[in-house]
Amino acid sequence: MMPISTTPITDLTYEQAFAELETIVGALEANQISLEESLALFERGQALSQFCAEQLDRAELRVTQLTSARPDMLD
Repeated sequence: MMPISTTPITDLTYEQAFAELETIVGALEANQISLEESLALFERGQALSQFCAEQLDRAELRVTQLTSARPDMLD
């Protein structure tokens, strides 16, 4: 049985969340866990995936804002 992290997702860095998501995907692909645990991991994975996507969106927006403010950065 794979223990499900109880750390609030908002307390994780992008890297920590992504690493946990990779671990969850691996556990689900191995198909060595119960249906109940699979559902719990899937739910946590969905939340981690959403968190990571939001972090990437924020980073992309920040880069866009920085490069728009300083067009010379693109040279």
